[in-house]
Amino acid sequence: MLRWILVTFLVLVLFSGISPWLRKLGFGRLPGDFQFRFLGRDWQIPLTSTLLLSFAFSVLARWL
Repeated sequence: MLRWILVTFLVLVLFSGISPWLRKLGFGRLPGDFQFRFLGRDWQIPLTSTLLLSFAFSVLARWL
């Protein structure tokens, strides 16, 4: 259980670090990615980008 929490935390930190680079490539700005301001903060919900990256990683995992 602790291992999965640690892996999830590390993946979130990694994704947070490469997020600006992915944004330059167009991820986070696709149709279906929501951005809004609530309580003085900018919130982003990248639904389409998440599905696209998940599909790419699953194809890569099956190929390897």
